[in-house]
Amino acid sequence: MVKIGNIELGEFPLLLAPMEDVSDPPFRKLCKEQGADMVYTEFISADGLVHDAIKSLKKLEIFDYERPIGIQYFGGQLENMIEAAEIIEAKNPDVIDINFGCPVAKVACRMAGAGLLRDIPQMIRLTEAVVKSTNRPVTVKTRLGWDAGTINIVEVAERLQDVGIQALSIHARTRVQMYKGEADWTWIAKVKENPRLHIPIFGNGDVDTPQRALEYRRRFGADGIMIGRASIGYPWIFREIKHYFATGDLLPPPDIQERVRAARQHLTDSLAWKGVKLGVLEMRRHYAPYLRDLPNVKPYRARLVTEMEPEVLFGILDEVEAVYSGMELAV
Repeated sequence: MVKIGNIELGEFPLLLAPMEDVSDPPFRKLCKEQGADMVYTEFISADGLVHDAIKSLKKLEIFDYERPIGIQYFGGQLENMIEAAEIIEAKNPDVIDINFGCPVAKVACRMAGAGLLRDIPQMIRLTEAVVKSTNRPVTVKTRLGWDAGTINIVEVAERLQDVGIQALSIHARTRVQMYKGEADWTWIAKVKENPRLHIPIFGNGDVDTPQRALEYRRRFGADGIMIGRASIGYPWIFREIKHYFATGDLLPPPDIQERVRAARQHLTDSLAWKGVKLGVLEMRRHYAPYLRDLPNVKPYRARLVTEMEPEVLFGILDEVEAVYSGMELAV
């Protein structure tokens, strides 16, 4: 049984990765329904929380049906990280997760996210301070290192454990790689081979099929898998992996009715959580993934990403379902 503190996650949990502008409550709900064992919020700025930024505070909203859930945040200033941890704890998450992996320049160049991979002593100081400031289990998500010449994840994992984190998620790329190239899970295996490590290690990067999930589980020994981009527009990845683990058989891909039903639910929940204008606008990034691989779907996508009226959007989704009903769909 894999546990974070007293939180039981099953024998080999599948976790939804925290993704900016993606893993909000409407999307987390879909992934939870399809078998995600644990979900995470979008990453939240510690500075934003301390200064009462509306966008940051909104991201703190979590719901009981999502549990277990981790609130993830990032920052580089010790005082703000401590104060923000107190704000997060008041929201009663199951876990507080620190992001030391975000590679985007506006975060990393401010010595936050993956920027801390260039200053491991500061990473450790920040983590220890957060652990001491909260009663929640603290976990970390990070990368292998800043670049290929500074991969230090085996040492970093041990040092983070020594200051009190209770699980570590590793995106098996460097910051310089961003999201390009192949994730190198051999480093995750090296972390797991360290006899001093006893906390759960979750692997992240390139798991996009049930077959690859099983291969990586067997080859690299992680305690669970964190799935990010492969779930966008395809929350069914969680149930498909679990079914494959249990039976060795591949589930058929969702039909058009199930795809449209998910898109409708996503849109409905986005409207309820964000309001009409923002709910419509922020849903636009999701239509293409839900409708990927449909032949001649471009005109429908174009309408979905330009229309502002919710009822018209639901009507377009009904049209898509009617046109493609009965068609055999690829994953």
